[in-house]
Amino acid sequence: MSLTKLSNYSAGQWIPATDSGETLYNAITGEALFTADSKNVDLATMLEHGRKVGSPALRKLTFHERGRLLKALAMYLLERKENYYKISAFTGATRADSWVDIEGGIGNLFANASLRRQFPDETYYIDGEAAPLSKGGTFIGHHIMVPKRGVAIHINAFNFPVWGMLEKIAVNFMAGVAAVVKPATLTSFLTEAVVRDIIESKILPEGSLQLICGSARGILDHVQNGDTVTFTGSASTGKMLKAHPRLIDEAVPFNMEADSLNCSVLGLDVTTEAPEFDIFIKEVAREITTKAGQKCTAVRRIIVPEHLVEDVQIALGKRLASSTIGDPSVDGVRMGSLAGQSQREEVLEKIKELKASQEIVIGDLDNFEVTGADKNKGAFLPPVVFFNDDPFHKTAVHEIEAFGPVSTIMPYRSTDEAAELAKMGKGSLVSSIITYDNQIARDYTLEAATMHGRILTLNRDCAKESTGHGSPMPLLVHGGPGRAGGGEEMGGIRGILHYMQRTAIQGSPTAITAITNVYQQGARGNSDGIHPFKKHYEELNISDQLITEAREITADDIDKFAALSGDNFYAHKRETNFEGTMFDMQVAHGYFIMSIAAGLFVDSYEMNPVLLNYGIDDLRFTKPVYPGAKIHIRFTCKQKLPNDTTPSEDNPKSKIKRGVVKWLVEMLDDTDEPLVGVATILTMVKLKDQS
Repeated sequence: MSLTKLSNYSAGQWIPATDSGETLYNAITGEALFTADSKNVDLATMLEHGRKVGSPALRKLTFHERGRLLKALAMYLLERKENYYKISAFTGATRADSWVDIEGGIGNLFANASLRRQFPDETYYIDGEAAPLSKGGTFIGHHIMVPKRGVAIHINAFNFPVWGMLEKIAVNFMAGVAAVVKPATLTSFLTEAVVRDIIESKILPEGSLQLICGSARGILDHVQNGDTVTFTGSASTGKMLKAHPRLIDEAVPFNMEADSLNCSVLGLDVTTEAPEFDIFIKEVAREITTKAGQKCTAVRRIIVPEHLVEDVQIALGKRLASSTIGDPSVDGVRMGSLAGQSQREEVLEKIKELKASQEIVIGDLDNFEVTGADKNKGAFLPPVVFFNDDPFHKTAVHEIEAFGPVSTIMPYRSTDEAAELAKMGKGSLVSSIITYDNQIARDYTLEAATMHGRILTLNRDCAKESTGHGSPMPLLVHGGPGRAGGGEEMGGIRGILHYMQRTAIQGSPTAITAITNVYQQGARGNSDGIHPFKKHYEELNISDQLITEAREITADDIDKFAALSGDNFYAHKRETNFEGTMFDMQVAHGYFIMSIAAGLFVDSYEMNPVLLNYGIDDLRFTKPVYPGAKIHIRFTCKQKLPNDTTPSEDNPKSKIKRGVVKWLVEMLDDTDEPLVGVATILTMVKLKDQS
């Protein structure tokens, strides 16, 4: 039977494997299915295509445009998910395992697409707030971030051929950088199927995504300054790649996520009758059996109060015994095989090493049942749980990882001991603690955090909605210190900024406004005689400004606002003795000043394009306002953001096309230092073009 040749996608062409490609197998049946290699791929040309074609096309798009493309791509792939599930079964994964990989990966596209609303509708990002650099305010500093002018190279592990790719490319695409993806050859057939659909969709610009299904040996010889390399896999391979002289010579960032000895801790407060005990057993069992333990976040060390070791062993043994192993296509099967025979042999070797210092208490490598498949032809292993009676001295458990359904129970006596055992892993992606005592959770977290990228506190309050120990979330950082690689992936905005260059900019407020397209306080305003609220979204320009007439604040005004609002704080009352206070006399409410600001800048005489005011940001009152002060407002268009929320069929008014406009509101009196308050208000402004 002829095998299907997997193809590489390079410089706009599909390049099939040669006749001598590596054979890839069905992990359940052992049947040969595919061949893969990259002998005909010119890696230097591939990288240059990404730099010269893909990245420039992405850089031309704004964050909002990139986000909309990601959303469209996610919807496109979701429609084709059933084909991916069929192919994923060849990797030994159950439907539930594949869901994490396939729909979890697509979920990363959706999550990163939604981040567009936290970015400007620009090709660059404004980082943080302006820094005043002079006494008179004529010289300021700021930071911008622009896309790096290279390509992102992702070298991924075998265990999540879809999620591993999509969670990374979503981030670099949002940043405006093209990607070259190198999945592990063992399961690259699933990655190839997804990439074929991505390319066929034509949603992304050409050159945005390229694929290597075979070896990528030598690719680092061609990296340049501006490129970024990420690696997921074994620590030993990662260290070797990280030391490549080209990375050093070209100052290329290398983000490493290595397999780590993650742990789950059962809190000292938990009893066998407590809900947290069952939560712990279910969570640990799930981490051992999901993807047959082939997860970089899986629980490898089960840290249990000394007096509960036997109870945990019995409960976990019963739970694991109920997990049917076999062909994932057979009803009732809860755990599939490892990804291949080579992976099975590697795990068996690690189990042998661990057996030298601890004993197996759950599982039998020689006697276990497999449903619907031949356990000798497929890459099957049963769950294996060790017990280590002296984990502070029998330390192989903190050094050796069996990347399969393998974990170790170990005892502890105090929360400090639990944290110390956790840290003996020398750096992990994730730890979890199951406890209903918040002080225990706090003590453990603050002590263990230094050696963990993520810590999950799990109890009865959040268990039903928790995503679990092993599930990194796209809006939080994923990575860990030490053995885990020292890198971070994803993390919402943080992940996107990893592919951007931060640059400090200095100049006058007007110059910085022009560069950032965000109004900076103190910059020149544009006053054309037309009230800004009379302009549609498209007609507004950054720095459009209105300076209002003044209004005198009276003691009667303050009394009336106090009566209306119910705010009778002593400083707002005339009869207060102000000796020893911060005020000289009755002071106006800050919210009263903000309210009269609205009365001064709002054009209320006729309908206008402003649909609504929906919030105030960064409101500050900078000095007291006393009766007799004359207040006027400087009102300036600060920033414009598109609004692309999906209209509701039930609400016709939601179909009105509009954008978000941020306005800087400066509340001023008639003194030499006039600023009494400042705020940013947000409005929805109607588009002139409703077609």
